[in-house]
Amino acid sequence: MEGNRSTITVAVDVVLFAVRDRTLHVLLVERGRPPFKGTWALPGGIVEPQEPLAAAARRELAEETGVTEIPYLRQLAAFGQPDRDPRGRVISIAYLGLLPKPEDVQGADDAASAAWWNVNALPPLAFDHQEILACAVKRLRCLVTEDPRLLFYLVPIPFVMSELRHAYEGVMGREIDKRNFRRLILRHNWVEPGDMRPNKGRGRPAREYRPREGLLPRAPNDECP
Repeated sequence: MEGNRSTITVAVDVVLFAVRDRTLHVLLVERGRPPFKGTWALPGGIVEPQEPLAAAARRELAEETGVTEIPYLRQLAAFGQPDRDPRGRVISIAYLGLLPKPEDVQGADDAASAAWWNVNALPPLAFDHQEILACAVKRLRCLVTEDPRLLFYLVPIPFVMSELRHAYEGVMGREIDKRNFRRLILRHNWVEPGDMRPNKGRGRPAREYRPREGLLPRAPNDECP
């Protein structure tokens, strides 16, 4: 049945995670324009005509924060409550990304500033971004539980086992016994040993590791022809 049809806009939002001091952090931007001017939000924006969704996510992230290299990016979910944007009907496709360390960022385009925030100490967020972020944290924990190799995207390579364990603790929000974690990683033959890393303190040097070739999990391809 034909009837009145309002215009629907498609947008993308990016939930980009990194671990700092054993704590999960997310990249946020301070909005420089209405609506919600001065409020923190996830990086994102409107998808351009003929633009693939993942390309739009990477473009918006680069334009608003300066981050251009994202080793892992996957589609998270669609968010489309009719009242989620006061400007009109906007359906957002959210993406989940991982970085090996929090890069230096700077707000640009329509973002007044950009910064990494501890997921346990967040400011009020614009739109429904609190819901999107909560969904992303829950999904990331499920993904890491299913496949701990995703942790390789959250540490610089090569890494020592304690760095990988701290990434796990940051994601899961809890500590894990270091011996149990070491056994979990080594028994699956996911890593190959490298050189010894000198300890800056008085402790013993630690063995460096890197993922075995071909064992890095890839993000699902949501841009299939």
